[in-house]
Amino acid sequence: MEPIILSIETSCDETAVAILKGKTEVLSHLVVSQIDIHKIFGGVVPEIAARKHLNYLNNLTEKAFEEAQIKPEEISAVAVTYGPV
Repeated sequence: MEPIILSIETSCDETAVAILKGKTEVLSHLVVSQIDIHKIFGGVVPEIAARKHLNYLNNLTEKAFEEAQIKPEEISAVAVTYGPV
């Protein structure tokens, strides 16, 4: 059985959740952009970005599971943003 990976990205001004099966199959990939929020400041404001990630993450994750048609207990591993490269 191929592993199913929940992937979460929240490093800057986008919140993204993907669910992958094995090495090549994307079951779900969703992104919410904050670009319009930060545009008025001339760049990303980390405190605002962090709060928006918290606002978006639960709903985005729920939608990803629905789109992938799997349950949380089917996840084999979780991959998350650790920091900028």
